[in-house]
Amino acid sequence: MQDQETFDKLEQVWQSIGKLCESFTEREWKMPTDCPGWTAQDNVAHIVDYESRMLGRPVPEHTPPPRPHMKNDLGKRNEIWVDWFRSQTGAQVLDAFREVTAERRRVLPTLSEETLAAPSPISPRGEALRDHLARRVVDCWAHEQDIRRAVSRPGHDTGAVVTHVMERMLGGLGPVVARRATAAPDSTVVVALTGPYRQTLALRVEGDRAVSCDPIPNLPTVRLSMDSETFACLCFGRWDAEKVLESGRVLFAGDRELGRNIVRQMSVTP
Repeated sequence: MQDQETFDKLEQVWQSIGKLCESFTEREWKMPTDCPGWTAQDNVAHIVDYESRMLGRPVPEHTPPPRPHMKNDLGKRNEIWVDWFRSQTGAQVLDAFREVTAERRRVLPTLSEETLAAPSPISPRGEALRDHLARRVVDCWAHEQDIRRAVSRPGHDTGAVVTHVMERMLGGLGPVVARRATAAPDSTVVVALTGPYRQTLALRVEGDRAVSCDPIPNLPTVRLSMDSETFACLCFGRWDAEKVLESGRVLFAGDRELGRNIVRQMSVTP
């Protein structure tokens, strides 16, 4: 059942991307996004890349020119397909996206338990395929939102896919609070997302760990309130933390300096 839910979420986010992009002008396809160095078209090409490799399709024999956002081997690898597609129109990239995701939707339900439990063929972490697929939901939604912000077409900000993404992001805040932001032992942190996705997380620091606490404390050491878009953009590293702090998009109650340190360290791996 859990695997089928993951397959369903992948289908939902792919359909949402296809619907979003189907009426784009070429100018919209070439709009820069918050994903460094990439246009709306590049974000879709990136998804074509990953889903093609999940199908075992060969990587194009292409060497992209050096670009500032290519900071490591993963960045260089991700740029191969993206740059290869830059000679094509956005509509051509969308056709490729529809073709590869249709094939992925056909293949996913046929995967055996043995295959799903085995290491993913392309994950840099060597995680089980089912875990990698759950993370693919997060990555695809993040790139969909990159595109939406670039072309000023907000949407797909609630529902099963968004709940999946936000729960994983909230679940990654423990190390942020206890280790990166060095919150003191026994301190409590509340993170409140005010919408469109609404959720509140409370953490208590125990040694070098921050664990969920219930009930939510009335007077935590610090309470951070922000909309879910701001939270996602901080977690994905899309928005500069200092600029977010200056903008007033995050409100604090309690230990403001601890709260600001948490925001500065909020980039998490889904």
